[in-house]
Amino acid sequence: MNPRQLQQMAQQMQRQMQKIQEELGNETVEGSAGGGAITVMMNGHRELQSIVISPEVVDPDDVEMLQDLLVAAFNDASKKAQDLAEQRMGPLMGGMKGLPGMF
Repeated sequence: MNPRQLQQMAQQMQRQMQKIQEELGNETVEGSAGGGAITVMMNGHRELQSIVISPEVVDPDDVEMLQDLLVAAFNDASKKAQDLAEQRMGPLMGGMKGLPGMF
């Protein structure tokens, strides 16, 4: 592969990566905890979009449980966003293995 072809492939992959990044910003994932008592929505960039808390889990005498549920729901959504990004980037990263000096 000559340097010109290599440069063209790199530019094409960069454009594809930018497109995927833009698409991830428009995708949403949902994480939940407590059987749906807490629901967290975030985009594919792991930016928090919203939190929904069922009133029955709001107990002033047990704030710690609410905090734990929020952390669990956030972590669930974050994992799903990471999985989504890996799924979208997977084919692109697989193509990089064929480039000299990559992986």
